Amino acid sequence: MQADRPLWAPGAEILERSPMAQFMAWCAQRFGRNFADYDAFHDWSVAERGDFWIAVWDYCGVVGDRGERALINGERMLDARFFPDATLNFAENLLRKSGDGDALVFRGEDKAGYRLSWDDLRALVSRLQQAMKAKGIGKGDRVAAMMPNMPETIALMLATASIGAIWSSCSPDFGEQGVLDRFGQIGPKLFIACDGYWYNGKRQDVAGKVRAVAATLGAPTVIVPYAGDSASVAATAEGGVTLADFIAPFEVKPLAFERLPFSHPLYILFSSGTTGVPKCIVHSAGGTLLQHLKEHRFHCGLKEGERLFYFTTCGWMMWNWLASGLAAGATLCLFDGSPFYPDGNVLFDYAAEERFAIFGTSAKYIDAVRKGGFTPVSTHDLSTLRLLTSTGSPLSPEGFSFVYEGIKSDVQLASISGGTDIVSCFVLGNPLKPVWRGEIQGPGLGLAMDVWNDEGQSVRGEKGELVCTKAFPSMPIMFWNDPEGTKYRAAYFERFDNVWCHGDFAEWTAHGGIIIHGRSDATLNPGGVRIGTAEIYNQVEQMEEVAEALCIGQDWEDDVRVVLFVRLAPGVELTDELTKAIKSRIRTGASPRHVPAKIIAVADIPRTKSGKIVELAVRDVVHGRPVKNKEALANPEALDLFAGLDALKS
Repeated sequence: MQADRPLWAPGAEILERSPMAQFMAWCAQRFGRNFADYDAFHDWSVAERGDFWIAVWDYCGVVGDRGERALINGERMLDARFFPDATLNFAENLLRKSGDGDALVFRGEDKAGYRLSWDDLRALVSRLQQAMKAKGIGKGDRVAAMMPNMPETIALMLATASIGAIWSSCSPDFGEQGVLDRFGQIGPKLFIACDGYWYNGKRQDVAGKVRAVAATLGAPTVIVPYAGDSASVAATAEGGVTLADFIAPFEVKPLAFERLPFSHPLYILFSSGTTGVPKCIVHSAGGTLLQHLKEHRFHCGLKEGERLFYFTTCGWMMWNWLASGLAAGATLCLFDGSPFYPDGNVLFDYAAEERFAIFGTSAKYIDAVRKGGFTPVSTHDLSTLRLLTSTGSPLSPEGFSFVYEGIKSDVQLASISGGTDIVSCFVLGNPLKPVWRGEIQGPGLGLAMDVWNDEGQSVRGEKGELVCTKAFPSMPIMFWNDPEGTKYRAAYFERFDNVWCHGDFAEWTAHGGIIIHGRSDATLNPGGVRIGTAEIYNQVEQMEEVAEALCIGQDWEDDVRVVLFVRLAPGVELTDELTKAIKSRIRTGASPRHVPAKIIAVADIPRTKSGKIVELAVRDVVHGRPVKNKEALANPEALDLFAGLDALKS
């Protein structure tokens, strides 16, 4: 592939007929503007945020009362309020559709598979909301779920939102303490759990964990059947009842929706918790709905009846993002379990059979498919797939190339980046712009995103902090148990006054795109030069000998030296020759400053439940500092591999 040519570019029909193009033309006519291109449209969406978000509401047909005012205190980020007079219900907007067409399609590895129609989903939500009300659950109460990514989880969330309660979820692979570190902070009035789950072909028992968590939370517990005996699990859990018994007294009746203020809390999401007890991030119903409608309808071009898939668990914000696809009338394709069981074709089999339009996954998954030697381009009919999205960590340039060479040559590849903090994206795909190797296409509409240096100046052609200079609807309402807002301000507003500092190390490209170089708090600083860890990973993880890598800065002789840990492919040893080859690859592919002072082989690399490697936790271990919350990790035992390494003492 030629470096001076894009990997993909929109054709004439997309430029004229895509939902983004149609929305741009609609806004131009309504507001008497002339947008020469997307950049001009984006500039207007930021400069006239009130008009822009009104346009999103009206064009997408949000169900509710918008009110007259779109934004007050807009120049003060912490005081800004969008649609202060509006009322709506999140679930009502996701359940507008009815009929016997598929709303939800589910696969749990090769062990389970079923689907719910729109009428089925509405009927289940009706019975669930009645059951919740009968338990005294209402506005502002918390409902906490330790659940797989399955249709019942979506229905339970919608029922919770329909009555104005607040939903919070995690995946069932969390340890007991990890669950309590999250749900124990928010005092749920109802706890929901599965009776087991499948992973890598094996049934995973959760009965003991459910019993312990339920006893500590002290809330009634509903057990959802999946991979075990829900009756026996319910019998041993304090206040336990099966889902069937929970809804048995209630017949299907017309859905009821509690319309509430735009800023009414909808979700409590949790930070990764690798530096302490997870922060409880509260998101609003209105902000989440508008932001997701914008991203789905325009940036992703999602249309009614299309099939939307994201490989995610219920402990990652991409699950919340996926669920909102119902508001566009899309069918959600859900998957729970290992994406490599029984082999690496399983998700592509699913995509071909259900005819996905959008396939969302992680950069790590794409790299694992590449290293596994899978080439769906030659084995699967992916003719309906038009958009592939990647997030979780920066997608390497080689990952971009592999998508077009190994998965589909004419797909739009959208690397996206945002986070739990905003339950959405700052930078993402754009159907009106080309895809360049290694680059995110650009900022989202309505977001005043920029890259600043340490002096608070906007910079081009150099790396800096990803910031947002104006308020936007999906900013958190607050952190739970942070009445003075101290933790909230410290998380985003300590670095620059009245400017959201996201904690990503980023760079504008010559094409107006963005490159994310990793988390800025994990940025290396040898000799005073800032280096993003992603720049090193992009080189070393392309080597077949290296399965995975993690890089930190180690304090050394009044400076910082770069240390690279590598998990090698099976049967590979870290010889002098391989060490030299790794350094050479980094030197030529990145720069001499990126070359690590030390390269050390380890048997495993610690990561969060959503698959992100934890550089900060490893850095703490290497420097003899305690890791505050190992329960946030999928494999906390891996941290022990980094303590007291002789190789780090010289």
